[in-house]
Amino acid sequence: MKKKYCIACIAAFCMLTACGKSIVHTPETSEETLPAMAEITEEKPGSVSAAETEAVTAAVSSVQETLAVSQEPPEGAVLTTDNSVEVYEEITLGELLLDSNVQLENGEELVDTSETGTFDVTVSYTYEDKRYVHSISYTVSDTTAPTLLNSGWNVVIERGESFDLNDYVGFADNYDRAPVLTYEGAVDTNTVGNYPLTASVTDASGNVTSWELYAEVVDEIPVPEDNNERLPFEYFTEQYAGENVRFGIDVSTWQGDIDFEAVRNAGCSFVIMRIGHYYDEITMDDCYLKNMEAAKAAGLDVGVYIYTTANTEEKVRENARWIIQQLDGQVLDFPVVFDWESFSNFQKYGMSIHDLNTLFEVFADEMEQNGYSAMLYSSKNFLENFWYDHSEVPVWLAHYTDQTDYAGAYAMWQMSCFGRIDGIAGDVDLNILYTDQAME
Repeated sequence: MKKKYCIACIAAFCMLTACGKSIVHTPETSEETLPAMAEITEEKPGSVSAAETEAVTAAVSSVQETLAVSQEPPEGAVLTTDNSVEVYEEITLGELLLDSNVQLENGEELVDTSETGTFDVTVSYTYEDKRYVHSISYTVSDTTAPTLLNSGWNVVIERGESFDLNDYVGFADNYDRAPVLTYEGAVDTNTVGNYPLTASVTDASGNVTSWELYAEVVDEIPVPEDNNERLPFEYFTEQYAGENVRFGIDVSTWQGDIDFEAVRNAGCSFVIMRIGHYYDEITMDDCYLKNMEAAKAAGLDVGVYIYTTANTEEKVRENARWIIQQLDGQVLDFPVVFDWESFSNFQKYGMSIHDLNTLFEVFADEMEQNGYSAMLYSSKNFLENFWYDHSEVPVWLAHYTDQTDYAGAYAMWQMSCFGRIDGIAGDVDLNILYTDQAME
């Protein structure tokens, strides 16, 4: 039977003969089996340069790979794949194979699950002492329903105003950046009353999350009554005193002028302050510079946080680099805190849950590259239902309760936003730092 050779083989042959070499084919160099070797002999006097040798080696390697990839699995080889891989699932090629009797060479290689659909992956293996390389197919699916972040428990509309349920609820999907909100029921905004609704959020894969709520039409929006009990700092420290704990506060322009000497004398040992916030542009907190100077002068340990609504990698890196610029090499006692908490209408930011988790990793990466570390701030609810396990960074937990039941790891607990301390006229957040927890 007349043998056929691929274009890559001919190209390699030409390259070799151009260098004054010839290829002696063994039986393994046919397209039916993996090329094993190319015996190279001199045909003319003179030495071969290192560049020529490297070119020959690369050409032979290319031919070998081309021929190997073109092969089908040999008879008797078993490679049965799992066709129900979940989007963003971390799975190796070896784990993708449900049944196999071959010796995998790249079994620890992670399979790409970043998109839904059907894809090919290259498998390298040996079977009966011969090496094979070919592609197998796998399917990535999304079977996770959208997450309800804000159920709209307080939908109150002033009579005569327009009504859009998106303004009152918040939801997100693990993969889909634009899940669709629909609802059953009608709201007559011209008539005072309570209107029952059944809302649903559907993602691009057809997964659905539904819930019931009421929309209330009123003549006038009521002003919420503040009946929250205030927690004096001295009681706070007495209540939670123990080993491996320190007590502190976090502040911003909302606390106004602060007497940090009085704050320290009250028993506070650290302060985390807002360095700035980002909506459409980055703005420094009005009190940041004087807060930083006065807090350090009072002997308090200091840290900074940024409140941000950035929704792209470019914007997050811009936020991080702005912080680095403002710090200008200043040494902090805490990691720089990433505070993203605009979840009430999260869908308006055009992100998935995966996207925002990735943005935090981008922020942490930018900080690390510039000699700082990062901390994630979030509430118990969103740490449990939104954020991934970023165990490589410390967590600042917000949970306003006497005893938190959050089961994840955290280095600091913000237990109240209604604290009172000497040196501040008004409310302040109270925090417990656990010194036996890693902060890097």
